[in-house]
Amino acid sequence: MRCPFCGEPETKVIDSRLSSETNAIKRRRECISCQKRFNTNEHFELSYPRVIKSDKSSELFSEEKIKKGVNLALEKRINPIEDIENTFENVFQKCLTFPEKEIPSKLIGEIVMNELLALDHVAYLRFASVYLNFENKDSFTKFIKNLEKDLSPEMRKRQKQLLDND
Repeated sequence: MRCPFCGEPETKVIDSRLSSETNAIKRRRECISCQKRFNTNEHFELSYPRVIKSDKSSELFSEEKIKKGVNLALEKRINPIEDIENTFENVFQKCLTFPEKEIPSKLIGEIVMNELLALDHVAYLRFASVYLNFENKDSFTKFIKNLEKDLSPEMRKRQKQLLDND
């Protein structure tokens, strides 16, 4: 690390600390030549895999595209901003750590749906209605009934009734 004061190429590390908020390492350094001290931050650099679409074409991963779809599903829903941010973070982390250099768009959709299922069932259904492209009303109703059967007790407490009991 070159000293920002005198340009000396050699510095020594006095102290290192991990920042829990940003997963960065903050280092306190001292120049060997002029003895001035300064701080540096080290961040890891990861890149998303390329997205393979259903027509086999590929494109760059887009956080904005995912945020747009999820925010559309969450529109007019009441969810704490921290929960929404955690949902995005979980989706992006799972995509970042995907072991291959290419990730199918179908898998991204499933990751998003799983995260929305944990956050808000109505948003999950909104997203699923577009993502799964239901053929007709009956297939959508069947999907909702299956969702209601598979709810955990915790999920039942957090969610409102999806369909009226007939």
